[in-house]
Amino acid sequence: MLGAEGEGFVDAMRVLDGGRISIAALALGIGRGALDAALKYVKERKQFGKAIAEFQGIQWKLADMATELDAARLLTQRAAVLKDAGRKVTRESSMAKLFSSEVAVRICDDAVQLFGGYGFIKDYPAEKYYRDVKLCTIGEGTSEIQRMVIAREILKVYPSRG
Repeated sequence: MLGAEGEGFVDAMRVLDGGRISIAALALGIGRGALDAALKYVKERKQFGKAIAEFQGIQWKLADMATELDAARLLTQRAAVLKDAGRKVTRESSMAKLFSSEVAVRICDDAVQLFGGYGFIKDYPAEKYYRDVKLCTIGEGTSEIQRMVIAREILKVYPSRG
């Protein structure tokens, strides 16, 4: 027997909490890779005599990608620091996993868009990031499950007063 009798489910849920932080970190890595590839590409790709990185619409998309990635990183770091401190991290790990995985999917989608027709060609990295990232919204519990976990945890903190 592993752990205390009758505590198997609780122990398994703690393992999931750690796994969710790992998936959040994986999503961050994929998102960072997609953003880096997009940054390199938009600086090289010329349209109308200049790099497409000079166009405001491209810059805004890059700014949003970088901002969301940074916010996801901070949520993931918070969950990891709390876990390392021995704290219960069910809510924090689910928030990190949910936000990081969904942000990474958006970033990869945006990277494919920035690459244009090259975004689906295996000669360019955007295609692989896009294909790989979707697993992050599924593994260790889908985004819908994360929302249920988060809601359950925040409802414990704010019980009804009826």
